[in-house]
Amino acid sequence: MPATKAKKIKVYPAPVLRGKSQKVKDPLDAAVQKLVQSMIVTMDEANGLGLAAPQVGEALRLCVVRENETIYVLINPQLTAKSKQKIIMEEGCLSFPGKFFPIERPETVKVRYTDESGKKVKAKASGLLARAFQHEIDHLDGVLIIDRAKKMPKIKNL
Repeated sequence: MPATKAKKIKVYPAPVLRGKSQKVKDPLDAAVQKLVQSMIVTMDEANGLGLAAPQVGEALRLCVVRENETIYVLINPQLTAKSKQKIIMEEGCLSFPGKFFPIERPETVKVRYTDESGKKVKAKASGLLARAFQHEIDHLDGVLIIDRAKKMPKIKNL
């Protein structure tokens, strides 16, 4: 089997980054499985924590997230709960190379998705993993970090 190749990452203002992604009909479809593998390679080659399908030009509800040695493949993910406790952290995005923005997000989330083997998963995440899940799911709805950054209060000089 030939080695999986990285895909080209779409950079803002690529139109695919602003669209609402379509549900994946069959997670076990060969084309979906191939896309998952190429997204993992692309994410790793770019030293990213996560990557959403729209970032490689595919308007599908699919994203991958790495936490240390664990890779999460989220197909048709949904945030089902968010904590009231929020944290502000700087976030970067592979579609905004070299740019970082302070973003406020819930510290803990619950998410429901299908994994690459077709298994339905319910997970709870906090900290950086919760942030990565939220960031990648945002991409599936055409929401970018610049949209979240705009909602941050402006700090005036004292």
